[in-house]
Amino acid sequence: MLHEMKLYKKPFEQIKQGTKTIELRLFDEKRQKIRPFDDIRFTDITTGETLTVKVYALHIYADFRELYRHFDKIQLGYDHEEKCCYEDMYAYYSAENIEKYGVLAIELIR
Repeated sequence: MLHEMKLYKKPFEQIKQGTKTIELRLFDEKRQKIRPFDDIRFTDITTGETLTVKVYALHIYADFRELYRHFDKIQLGYDHEEKCCYEDMYAYYSAENIEKYGVLAIELIR
């Protein structure tokens, strides 16, 4: 099955280069349909460029704090010099939705 997702330029490029191997999402109804070995077509929202990758595994957590404990910051899309903080995800998802759905780490392979 093919899933469509949009990304900002930086995470899109990191996935393209193979450094970001974990995509973080809410485990909402749309993401609950994803299965290992499905394909995800990411679209860079600034350029329209697309990239298709395969889902290797799914890791479900209650919240981003728990998720961040299990992965290296480079896998999550941070640079070596950046501070890695689960609270960064509140820019994208509300605390209410995180509590309602839980969160998902989508492990990708190219």
